[in-house]
Amino acid sequence: MSTKEILYQLRMQHGLSQDELAQKVFVTRQAVSRWENGDTLPGIETLKLLSRLFNVSINTLLGSPHQLICQCCGMPLTDEILGRNADGALNEDYCQWCYADGTYTYSDMDELIDVCVKNMASDAVSKEQARAYLQQTLPNLDYWKRYTELSDNGQFEAFKKQLMDEINNLHVDGLPKVERLNALVGSYVNLSYRLPSGESVKFLDDRTTYLGNELESEFDTGRCFGIVANMDFILICTYEAEGKNPELVLYKKR
Repeated sequence: MSTKEILYQLRMQHGLSQDELAQKVFVTRQAVSRWENGDTLPGIETLKLLSRLFNVSINTLLGSPHQLICQCCGMPLTDEILGRNADGALNEDYCQWCYADGTYTYSDMDELIDVCVKNMASDAVSKEQARAYLQQTLPNLDYWKRYTELSDNGQFEAFKKQLMDEINNLHVDGLPKVERLNALVGSYVNLSYRLPSGESVKFLDDRTTYLGNELESEFDTGRCFGIVANMDFILICTYEAEGKNPELVLYKKR
C-alpha cells in the first residue's frame, strides 16, 4: 500500500477524525487531508510522532520500502517484534530480543549464536548449517561492526551476573546452577498460573523483554524450570513440555 492508504487505514482503525489526528501530531487538518490525498508526505519529525501514535515503524508508514533485519542477530523485522528505545519509541534496527528499553542485551557473539541455533534448527536446516550461517552473517551486521562504540563497557553483563548470583543463592530444590540468562519477550513466556482460589493469574507484560532461561529439573525428568527476571523481580516456575501445567515456585521482589 501507499503512504496515503496506510495513513487513512491507521486513522480509521484508531477511530480518529482528520481533526483529531492533526491535533495529536501538531499539524492542521488540511495537512492530514493532503497526506491522505497523496499530495504530500509527513516530515520526518511528524513521521516519528505518527510511528509512536500508531505503534508502527516509519518504514511501514512509508509503504515498507526496505526489508528490515535486526542488526544484532539478523532476524527479519516486523513491527510486532521491533525493539524499543529508552523513551519507548520503536527502533527499526533491532528486534526486541537484542535491544530492549535502550539496552543491548548481547555482548558475546558466540552466546547469541548458541541461542539462535536452537531456534533456527529444523528438519530443513541442521544445527551445523545454522551455526555456519550465523558465524558468516553476524560479523557483517552493524552492531557487531560497531560493538566498541555501542557497548556499555560490561555494565549489562555485570547486571546479568548479579542476577544469576541472586537466583543461585535461592537454592531452589531441583534447579541446576544458572550460568546463562537470555533475552525473553513476555508474550512467549507469560504463563498463566492457577491460584488456590481457582483463579488464574499472569505476572508478566507481553510487550516487555526480560532475562531468563529454561533448565531441566534435576529431580523430575518430565518437567523444566523456567526463570524470568528483571530489575524488579525474580520468577521461577516449573512446567511440562511446551509450557503445559505450569506451577509457580517462587516470585520474589528484588
